[in-house]
Amino acid sequence: QVQLVESGGGLVQPGGSLRLSCAASGIIFSSYDMSWYRQAPGKQRELVATITSGGSTNYADSVKGRFTISRDNAKNTVYLQMNSLKPEDTAVYYCNAAYRWHYWGQGTQVTVSS
Repeated sequence: QVQLVESGGGLVQPGGSLRLSCAASGIIFSSYDMSWYRQAPGKQRELVATITSGGSTNYADSVKGRFTISRDNAKNTVYLQMNSLKPEDTAVYYCNAAYRWHYWGQGTQVTVSS
């Protein structure tokens, strides 16, 4: 059974930081491209960042220079370090694993507000 479990969300003030984690089980983690998506109320889900199985990274223009995606294959975990957070970063953040199939986590809420 495949499970992706996100953690690390919460309420943070503008300019603050959070680190999201996504722990995977039931897959050969090192073979999967891992991504973070987010969905704000009333908006479509959007891709935030991807790290490939080979370690290459890509970011949405809106988060470049502020967010960093990384992975630890020994821990089957992908991270999203989010710095200089803005109110427009408020969303539910989802972890995604992609290889032959796509798997999703349940999401973790990030709220940026003063």
